[in-house]
Formats: sequence, C-alpha cells, structure tokens
Amino acid sequence: MLARIEYALRETWASFRRNLTLTMAAVLTSAIALLLVGATFLIQRAFENLLVQWRGDVAMIVFVRSDASPEQVALIDGTLRAAPSVIDVDKLRYLDKAESYAEAQRIFVGDPVTLSLLTPETIPTQFKVVPLTEDTDLVRSLADQYRTLPGVEAVALAEDEFEVISTLSGFVRNVTLIMSLVLLAVAIGLIWNTIRTAMFARRREIEVMKLVGATNWFIRIPFMLEGLLQGLIGGVVSCAGVWALNSAWSGGVAAFKPGTGISSLVVPAGYLSGVMVVLLLLGAAIGAIGSAIAASRFLDV
Repeated sequence: MLARIEYALRETWASFRRNLTLTMAAVLTSAIALLLVGATFLIQRAFENLLVQWRGDVAMIVFVRSDASPEQVALIDGTLRAAPSVIDVDKLRYLDKAESYAEAQRIFVGDPVTLSLLTPETIPTQFKVVPLTEDTDLVRSLADQYRTLPGVEAVALAEDEFEVISTLSGFVRNVTLIMSLVLLAVAIGLIWNTIRTAMFARRREIEVMKLVGATNWFIRIPFMLEGLLQGLIGGVVSCAGVWALNSAWSGGVAAFKPGTGISSLVVPAGYLSGVMVVLLLLGAAIGAIGSAIAASRFLDV
C-alpha cells in the first residue's frame, strides 16, 4: 500500500513539473476564477450588512433651504422635537452650512460636476433624524408633514435608498457570478487539457503498464492527483488574494470618519474564513472534475 502511495505521489510530481507551462496556466485561471467567486461572496455580504443597518435604524434627513430664517430653522427643530415617542431627540443633529458642505465634499467626491454647483453659502443645511419606530408608514407620514413646514426644501428617507442598494447589489452579484462561472469552466477545460497532454506524452508508458496488468485506476490516480493539486494550488492563491483584497478594503474603510455608515461594508473575519474554506474546497473540486474527465476519456492512448 505504501509503495503504491509513494508511486502515485512521485508520478504526480513528475507530471506536474513536466507540463509546467500548462500547469501554471491552469493554476492561474483557477485562482482568478476563485478570486472572483470569493469577491462575489464578500461584496454580497457587505451589501447585506449595509441593508440590515438601514432597516434596523430607519433614518430621515430634513433639508432646510439656504435662505431659511433663524425663526424657520427654530420652528423645524421644535416640530421635530415635538414627537419624542417617534423620534430619538437625543440623536437629532443639525448640520449648519459649513458642516453640510463638508459632508457634500465627501459624498460627491466622485462627482465634481455636482460638487461645483454647491457652495458654502448656497448649500442647504440639514437635520439628521433617527426615528424610534420601525413603522415605515408612520415615518413616511411624518416626512410628508415636515415637507410642508416653512423653510424645508426636501425630506429624504433611508428607505428610498433600499431599492438602489438592492439593485446595485444584484447587478454586482450577477456580473461577478457569471464571470466566475465562465472562468471556472475555462479552468476545468485547462486542467482537462493539461491532463490529456500529460497522458498523451506518456502513452507508451501507459501501454506497457496495461500490458503488464496495471488496472485503469492505478494508472488514473497520479493524473487525477495532478489535477487535484492544480485546483488546490489555485484555491490557495485565490485565498491569499481574497485576504489581501479584504484587508485593503478594511484598511480603507478605517480611514473614514466614524458615523458615515460605510463601516457596515466591512466583512467580519469569521465570514472571511468561511469563504476561504469554500474556495479551497471549490478549487479541489474543479481540479478533480477536470482531471477525472480527462483520465477517464483518454486512458486508451
């Protein structure tokens, strides 16, 4: 038994080195495909975190016209504080023009055209409102009342952002998933071609082995192990890539000012570990599938 295991491992390593170019192509393709799969998992979880945070803490922003008088601002503030059973008055915040403009610079950093239309003098100020209730119908009815107050320019609800976030989440998930599946199929094809080439190069040895009584499985195992190793190495490389990607993203998010809400896009370490385990198993699976197909179909060479 030990002699057979030693033979299988020795032949696997020899074949692995013999077809180094094709092997590296298969490994890299597998790694890229699995990296996209891992990124899909992370992106989806990040969007889910964002949506959960919004649903658990329904928010409202009351925008005040830039030309509103101090009396009108005081009236809006008093009206908001008049509903302590619905609005968390302790978390009610008023952003003046300087603060609102500073926030706009962060929000529209990628939209210079919109940002150029805003100035510290003309930008609307805003009240940040955190409702105590999760009844979105009640929150919407309050928003409708606040829109009629003197000096109010607009009222924005976090609920209105859900559809945009969900649509974006679904688009990103579908695109990355389709790309992942295509690349996974390509990886299986490359592994299949690598094993087929290896078997063709050793067709004389295989013929001799079959003549002296070697079984088909005895001949197949080294080739199947080679494909399994290719997929597994691709999985390891993809895990390193996913870890690096997540670390870079987490480090970037940490640079944001607390309270901006973007921190909810950080994926927990436990979930990342689970994704890496899945990638390793998936890498081993695609390697085994590609090599098994090739070893079964091209044994008679």
